[in-house]
Amino acid sequence: MELTQMKPGEKGLITDISKINPLIQNRLLDLGIKEGERICYKYALPFGGPCMLEACGQCIGIRRKEAKCIRVEKC
Repeated sequence: MELTQMKPGEKGLITDISKINPLIQNRLLDLGIKEGERICYKYALPFGGPCMLEACGQCIGIRRKEAKCIRVEKC
């Protein structure tokens, strides 16, 4: 499933980030967003705003465009 399909408070495991632009993918890797990482989906801001998630003990905002390319598996 896509990251944007998760409901607030759900936890998941990132399974694929290969469809994201390589420059953005490197930035996400620097922030700890990588395949096999456990995340908690916090919420999505209204009017097409970013998606907030928690990974590696920090909250991160990701544009919906990139969030739709991240594949996750519910835990």
